[in-house]
Amino acid sequence: MIHLIHWCDLLYWKSGDSVIKKILSFMDWGIFALRFYHYILLASRFFTESELSNKTMLNFIWLMIALIIPMIFWFPQRRMNKVWFCILELLLGGSYYVNSVFDPDLTSKADYLLPSLTMGYLLTKQTLWIIPVVTMIPFTFQSFLGLSWEQTLSIGADNLLFCFIGLWVSLIAKAYYQKNKLVAEVEQQNKLLTHYADEIEKMTLLEERNRMSKELHDTLGHSFISLIMSLDASIALLDRKPAEVKDRLIRLRALAEQNLDEMRNIVHEMGEEEESNLTRQVEALAVSFQEYTGTVLTLSLFGIEQPMRFEVRQTILRVIQESFTNALKHGKASQLHLELRFSESNLQLLIQNNGKPIENKLEYGFGLTTMKHRVERLGGRLFVSPKVGNAAITEVSCEIPLKGVMLYGEN
Repeated sequence: MIHLIHWCDLLYWKSGDSVIKKILSFMDWGIFALRFYHYILLASRFFTESELSNKTMLNFIWLMIALIIPMIFWFPQRRMNKVWFCILELLLGGSYYVNSVFDPDLTSKADYLLPSLTMGYLLTKQTLWIIPVVTMIPFTFQSFLGLSWEQTLSIGADNLLFCFIGLWVSLIAKAYYQKNKLVAEVEQQNKLLTHYADEIEKMTLLEERNRMSKELHDTLGHSFISLIMSLDASIALLDRKPAEVKDRLIRLRALAEQNLDEMRNIVHEMGEEEESNLTRQVEALAVSFQEYTGTVLTLSLFGIEQPMRFEVRQTILRVIQESFTNALKHGKASQLHLELRFSESNLQLLIQNNGKPIENKLEYGFGLTTMKHRVERLGGRLFVSPKVGNAAITEVSCEIPLKGVMLYGEN
């Protein structure tokens, strides 16, 4: 069963990851297509000229080299050396951009907007120097064209703007990827926590069932076998020796009554043992939770445990389980502290976690509402609130009376 759940979680993760990869691939191909369009548009203008001189052909070859060579290092879903792509794009494409301004034979002057967009999209920590470079390129031909400072700054600002647009698109893609990855991890953790709670309950029931069956088998098994054998013998003697059969039946009745008393004693002892088991159940729950989730958990027990009803023990265990689950599921807590205090009149439970603090007014969902109803049904109180202090702490406190309170609805 556990392997099946893990396999389903793996399939879910792979399907979600596949969607994210498709979106990122679409964005890569979109930026690649814009760059390709820029160079092909410039190349197509060569064929509109009536005469193609050697110098024009040289410029055409230069332009094709600027288009193709950087793609050796970056091609969507194939090659991802972003540093070398940006360097070659700047050297080849940038130099052609400047040359198109100086060369009088080129009727089509290049701009550097879409290449700036591409380099911004592929920007890394190693290529941050590209940002001031694309801004400063127009200053290389300012005096040649007789541009004013305002015009030069305008061209440089356009290059910088497109570079930042590419960087912005890249950051959005990365943020989207991280968000979906986090959502998938949280979803998988929630499933594991739910599965953990179910497994704890199943293990508790199975352990109790096995213990009860063993006690009944060991204590009452031989008595019932004796009853059956004596009844068989009595049936066989019923016609021949009725007086002896009557005596046997009297003794069998006494044995049956004795067996009934033994069974009642066993059930009573089991009940008493359960009543003294809350501390051990809480300790086992804490150890199991810590081992299963890797969360740091401290446990403090105060006072002497008093006899209590089954409903009280179950409510305490459910409050602890729900609080632990909420601390990891909603608060992303890494540390928890559980404190249990026993007294003659009541039972106090305190659970603290260092997860995300509660903002504004807390809305009770299904889990918290169920916890609150369980506690109030026993005449107790449940509070969930942030604790003011040096560190952000969320606190779940619960108090249940042990004497003088009946369940709502009981006669």
